[in-house]
Amino acid sequence: MKHLLADYLQMLAGHGLLSQTVETLGERLGESLQREITLVSCDSRKVIPGTLFICKGAGFREDFLRMAKERGAAFYLSEKPYEGVDLPWIGVSDIRAAMAHSASFCYDRPWEAFRLVGITGTKGKSTTAFFLKAIFDVYEKSRGGRPSGLISTILTEDGKESRPSRMTTPEPIELEEHFANAREAGLDYVTMEVSSQALKYDRVLDVQFDVAAFLNIGYDHISPIEHPTWEDYFASKLRIFSQCRTAVVHLGVDHSEEMLAAAQKARKVITFSETDERADVYGYGMKKQGRETHFKARVLGQEREYILGIPGFFNVSNALAAIAVAEHYGIPYDCVKEGLKRARVPGRMEEYTSADGKIVTIIDYAHNRLSFEKLFAAAKEEFPGRRIVALFGASGGKAINRRRDLGEVAAANADYIYLTEDDPGREDPTRIAEEIASYIKPFGTPYEIIPDRKEAIRTAIHAAKEPTLLLLAGKGHEVMVRRANGYEKGPSDADCARKYLTDYDGGLAGD
Repeated sequence: MKHLLADYLQMLAGHGLLSQTVETLGERLGESLQREITLVSCDSRKVIPGTLFICKGAGFREDFLRMAKERGAAFYLSEKPYEGVDLPWIGVSDIRAAMAHSASFCYDRPWEAFRLVGITGTKGKSTTAFFLKAIFDVYEKSRGGRPSGLISTILTEDGKESRPSRMTTPEPIELEEHFANAREAGLDYVTMEVSSQALKYDRVLDVQFDVAAFLNIGYDHISPIEHPTWEDYFASKLRIFSQCRTAVVHLGVDHSEEMLAAAQKARKVITFSETDERADVYGYGMKKQGRETHFKARVLGQEREYILGIPGFFNVSNALAAIAVAEHYGIPYDCVKEGLKRARVPGRMEEYTSADGKIVTIIDYAHNRLSFEKLFAAAKEEFPGRRIVALFGASGGKAINRRRDLGEVAAANADYIYLTEDDPGREDPTRIAEEIASYIKPFGTPYEIIPDRKEAIRTAIHAAKEPTLLLLAGKGHEVMVRRANGYEKGPSDADCARKYLTDYDGGLAGD
């Protein structure tokens, strides 16, 4: 359903966002108030005639507005007028909030048409999202439904398109477009990851989650361009509970009491834990069988057994969160069990092994202290007795604390370290590596710096002289590298591991 400009003004006024009264704007805009808005966009390349164009971002240039006008934009929304472009201006006090509300209004709040599950936390969002998608998909198949939707760091599937994701939580206009696709496709369930940035900067401001799950909180994303303090980071995460009907909370982790208190804003609260028996969903009896993880859970008083098809005891807590959500929806136990066993997560504990079994390579997205600690713990648990070699870097221009955190955790757990690039942006990757190295040196753990990630992986594989576990951390499934001039496509860590292990295996054949 298309809306008139007058409808948008009334909506924005209702949220207290207009810089002028509707009456004043009406006098200035006259009959234009009755013009139909065909699209809301902040990308001048996507403008069509009748678009309400949104001028957002610190890097916004008047040239973008000029291009939007040339493509047929009818009006523009911004916090200040751009006198150099002859186009009707609608002033707002908060452009990010105005964009979120306008995007949702444009697509008629499409998220109301299905069950939307939001997942936040420092670690485990993607894994939990994939667990839930697998459960929903098994359930939907059992009753002749469509596969569920997914908006994650790794992949976006909205019933109309399936593609790799660029960011954890899209900007509001793109997000609402995915929701509209899901509605049109008739999806019943959509699972999405919700980042602290999305909550802080209003990407999901006009979204109501049916269920919101908070997995854990660590120390991450602290920088001048993200969260100035840990308190700001945590407060941003907690906002999700003011936008959900049912809250799912992890008991027994750091700051779980604060999470539980904030969750009281929801109509219903469900808890899960692998350490606190009071939880509604309590996991226990974890054991490793081959590459599988077997565990038991008491789900609202009923004892059940589950199998994860991926390794790592730390994944049990993610599975418990998924079980809690599935239980809320009344999904049969058989579907939950089958979904968890089938679930696979690209770039999460992916394993590649040389033909002689000497080199085991694990690819994982771990990129902060909490996920690094879990990765090394799983490595020692799954592959006892092997020499542990870690290969990683740190992003440029954000989350500066990671350089200390990753360096210290790796130095305390690895036998050897390769420092390389990981989305350096405008920073020199060698300088980033040197900063990480400054935190490794006090531990005495040997390391070397190889800025080129492909070369670092090749060197690490061919340097293995004894049974080795090589951890390629930080990039997971990703094929894009953020550099000074934007994103550059290259091979994923999995591509490199397969190639150089094949080369290594070929050398064995010649021995």
